[in-house]
Amino acid sequence: MIAAIALSIFPLYFMLVVATRTNDAVATIPPPLTLGGELFDNINRLLNNEAAYFLTGMTNTAISSAIVTLSVIFTSTLAGFAFAKLKFKGRNAAMMFVLITTMVPAQLGVIPLLIMMSGVPEWMGGPWTGTLPAVIVPFLVSAFGVFMMRQYVSQSVPDELIEAARVDGCNTIRIYWNVVLPALRPAIAVLGLFAFMAQWNEFFWASVVMGDPANPTVQVSLQHLSSGYYNDYTQVFAGTLLSVLPLFVVFILFGRQLIGGIMEGAIKA
Repeated sequence: MIAAIALSIFPLYFMLVVATRTNDAVATIPPPLTLGGELFDNINRLLNNEAAYFLTGMTNTAISSAIVTLSVIFTSTLAGFAFAKLKFKGRNAAMMFVLITTMVPAQLGVIPLLIMMSGVPEWMGGPWTGTLPAVIVPFLVSAFGVFMMRQYVSQSVPDELIEAARVDGCNTIRIYWNVVLPALRPAIAVLGLFAFMAQWNEFFWASVVMGDPANPTVQVSLQHLSSGYYNDYTQVFAGTLLSVLPLFVVFILFGRQLIGGIMEGAIKA
């Protein structure tokens, strides 16, 4: 267990070591294992690197991750409630269609999606290629999130509770908001963290659709840093360090709910 923890932590620690030293640390054998004193200088050079647009990338990624996380939570809980507790024609077929979409590799949809983004009409602000909506819109709904919430609602919200709410005069929207949603808080924390991390680390689609180098996401900005004729590894590692800090903050803020949600799901399973 100790060896597994050490192997997991060492890459992050070495990233921090290189970010605090000069480029000589990358080629030094044996590699240095203590922190240096160049961190703020490396960060300053990174932020002043006009080719990286790192702050723009961080801002774009923060905006897209926040919007996608909120949207995935809302749509997944709403659809999960509908699939689990509401009876309507075609419910099972629609759920099967959602599950099938999770089996399709995302790479197969890149070309059609790129055509759709470039074909957005002007009255909708199109074309969207090279703009932030192109990174946000395709991820607003998550099939995995719908399936996860459907399973959680089925196990956590008794049918008798729904019926009692209807007897008290609640309509479907009030039942979702006042009865179902509070019961889903542990699962919402887990899904929200997963959605935020997935969108924050999204690189493939962003590298395809964000063609303007002056308007990147943070992952594309890091790719620009490491794709030149000369690689300044201290800037790359300093940028990587800054890019993972929001993930640490989110995990620290919601880690207790995440662990509680996972443990609760394991007990119910």
